[in-house]
Amino acid sequence: MTDNYDYIIAGAGSAGCVLANRLSADPTVRVLLLEAGGPDNNPWIHIPVGYFKTLHNKKTDWCYKTQSEPELEGRSLDWPRGKGLGGSSSINGLLYVRGQKEDYDGWAQAGNSGWSYDDVLPLFKRSESYELGASDLHGADGGLAVSKIRAKSKISEAFIQSAVEMGVPFTDDYNGEDQEGVAYFDQTARKGLRCSSAKAFLKPIKNRPNLTIQTHAHITKLAFKSDDERAVSGICYQTKGRDCEAKINAGGEVILSAGAIGSPQILELSGIGQGRVLQKAGIATRHELQGVGEALQDHLQIRLVFETNVPTLNDMINSTFGKLSIGMQYALFRGGPMSLGASQVAIFAKSMKSLETPDIQFHFQPLSADKPGLEMHPFSGFTSSVCQLRPESRGHIHINSPDPHAHPDIFANYLSATADQLCAIRAVKFARDMTKMPSLAPYVVREHTVCGDMASDEDMLNVARRYAQTIYHPTSTCRMGIDNTAVVDPQLRVYGIQNLRIADASIMPAIVSGNTNAPAIMIGEKAADLILKDRKSA
Repeated sequence: MTDNYDYIIAGAGSAGCVLANRLSADPTVRVLLLEAGGPDNNPWIHIPVGYFKTLHNKKTDWCYKTQSEPELEGRSLDWPRGKGLGGSSSINGLLYVRGQKEDYDGWAQAGNSGWSYDDVLPLFKRSESYELGASDLHGADGGLAVSKIRAKSKISEAFIQSAVEMGVPFTDDYNGEDQEGVAYFDQTARKGLRCSSAKAFLKPIKNRPNLTIQTHAHITKLAFKSDDERAVSGICYQTKGRDCEAKINAGGEVILSAGAIGSPQILELSGIGQGRVLQKAGIATRHELQGVGEALQDHLQIRLVFETNVPTLNDMINSTFGKLSIGMQYALFRGGPMSLGASQVAIFAKSMKSLETPDIQFHFQPLSADKPGLEMHPFSGFTSSVCQLRPESRGHIHINSPDPHAHPDIFANYLSATADQLCAIRAVKFARDMTKMPSLAPYVVREHTVCGDMASDEDMLNVARRYAQTIYHPTSTCRMGIDNTAVVDPQLRVYGIQNLRIADASIMPAIVSGNTNAPAIMIGEKAADLILKDRKSA
């Protein structure tokens, strides 16, 4: 096996698998895909509800934690991130959400040419194999299977109707040009099985002779040319206790696709970032780049639980017979609760009528637990989880030592912006008002997640502070832009460094209005186009 490649991709996650597919389509191009985790051979990865088994599992999850969050009563939150082929697309909730048209138009208006909605829509379509077929908004020939949900329930139908009674329109497609509405979630699944980025884009082409896939390869730092300290020559990694280095050919590139945590970590381990951060961590500064690790954004979900007088999945999961029934439905028909992603029902709503686009999103689950992945509550219950779509709070991620295996410090800075606190109050009010609607009220016995008497705005804000959790959408730590704090330009090239690009959720100028897996895959498609265009013109 040669040590020289035209392209080296660091990270086989949502975007990295797309890049490996597109770049290796030319048989004359040699591609190396490095992944710190292992193969995706854990059977729970492929069963939609298997995220209960893969989250908080050190073999499939990096098991990150945030630092103490001042506005969340000092709590430290678990931050799951996928470890293995497919990255977080192998352990996520399978929910297919693109975000709002206005998100991407905003990126372009900020100077990121080529990233408007009209620019990225064809990329979403190219990736997609939509169950209902091709249309102006959806593709049918891509690798990523997107299907309709395969299990419904009485309580989920009541939840949908209560949203309509609140003034939220029913929508056939929240991934259309107008996101507002309530609907069952679309899932990245086919015939009851997860369709991760690895299954969609890597599995069909894994035997290409010009593609090398190296798992259990932990990136330690970038390698640089001996005569030019700002020109990347390859990448250093460890595998099976050995230190290795892969090099790029003349005209080649390294592409970081290690995610919003991994990509800034690799940059800082390589001496690229803020001098004071690097010095404190014991790393010599190679290139001062102020934005590395900054501008972190994430969606914070306020998980409200309600007890019901009708059975929910709590009852089935807490019963031996119920568990057997669930298993049989899946084994025989690839249906039932085991075919479900993290949530059944999506709501994209405006918390104030004066808003032009939705600012809150609901994830409805016909079950309840203190935290995802833990034991169900002993009562019949559902979870009405609501998040602010475009938070203003921003945090940071930085290394704390030169050890590439040490987890970086993660400070999300949740609810630090006054606007985010006000939106949290409105979101809790909206969720509570839904339970009083004619379609849902008859089934609700009591509210489980409360603070005080829930009569004041402060009580409702305290619910967020005490019970809110991440919804696993970290972005923007290697932000794309044309200003002096951006890390990459609109072609995803790292400022001041040659032969290096970044392609993952870390490049988002601002978090999208929804789940981030589909946009990360789109970013992989966009990066491939940019790289191949440059290769053709060289």
